[in-house]
Amino acid sequence: MKPFAYERPSSVPEAVTLVAEEPGAVYVAGGTNLLDHLKLGIAAPRLLVDVTGLPLNAVEALPDGGIRIGANVRNADLAAHPEVRRRRPVVSQALLAGASPQLRNMATVAGNLVQRTRCPYFQNPATPCNKRQPGSGCAAAASRTEHRALMGASESCVAVHPSDLAVALCAVDAVVCVQGRFGPRRIPVTALHRLPGAHPERDTVLDHADLITGVELPPLPMATRSRYRKVGDRASFSFALVSVAVVVDLEGDAVRDTRIVFGGLATKPWRARRAEAVLRGGPVTADRFAAAALTELSDARTVEANAYKVPLARDTLVATLLDACGRA
Repeated sequence: MKPFAYERPSSVPEAVTLVAEEPGAVYVAGGTNLLDHLKLGIAAPRLLVDVTGLPLNAVEALPDGGIRIGANVRNADLAAHPEVRRRRPVVSQALLAGASPQLRNMATVAGNLVQRTRCPYFQNPATPCNKRQPGSGCAAAASRTEHRALMGASESCVAVHPSDLAVALCAVDAVVCVQGRFGPRRIPVTALHRLPGAHPERDTVLDHADLITGVELPPLPMATRSRYRKVGDRASFSFALVSVAVVVDLEGDAVRDTRIVFGGLATKPWRARRAEAVLRGGPVTADRFAAAALTELSDARTVEANAYKVPLARDTLVATLLDACGRA
């Protein structure tokens, strides 16, 4: 047992100050990811700053069609919220596809977004991992297993980003509200997670003391026509082999606008902008959707063990778009 201090701040500024003053401090709310890493010996914080007592637990439907979500809202509660299910079904579906009912009852929205990007080697302290110990090497990069990103990887890290929720939030143009040492700021979820590059130990663009206080979903009427589909080894409690979040705006039998985000394929949620460009103005057909997917995946770097993910991602996107368009 490694000792650590514990604090429960009464305000957001107090929480930020506590973490800013201690380089070994971390925030804790649901703690589902942190507890695993404490038990494995991967994480050894000197101070836990418990933010569960802060007033960040509300989901507010705004008059303009937007939705404001507190950082401490539990995943289960957000998935069940009637306005989220009505205005942004893709978000509810992604939450229900993640983890298990027990974990969804504990895990928070902010915690889900900042969970570590990881592969099995990260979880094993006996193997080298640049995310766990910068400069030690990447055991996964030398492997030929399926647990490798097809896109966004570097020589330093090939781990696949694990979040279902982040994929859906990227598809609805969500923005993260952050309080840091120098005041508040807003970060699009599409810009929150970093590609590993030479510094895979940094999963996000957040600074040490930055605290996520909420997530805002801006008005996006077409998000009522949205879907999330996940393919994994099990129906629950497994990371996606492939997932996709789609938002579609139709004009007759043509796609007027769309948002497409892949999960399970890259080192961060992967906004498929090339696929979106192929679809805009085109017909609602399976062939068109398949062509869009393959355009996006044309630069995928595969090994024999994960090459199946390219056709799997293509077929998953086709099925999800057809469902969203009412053509399933």
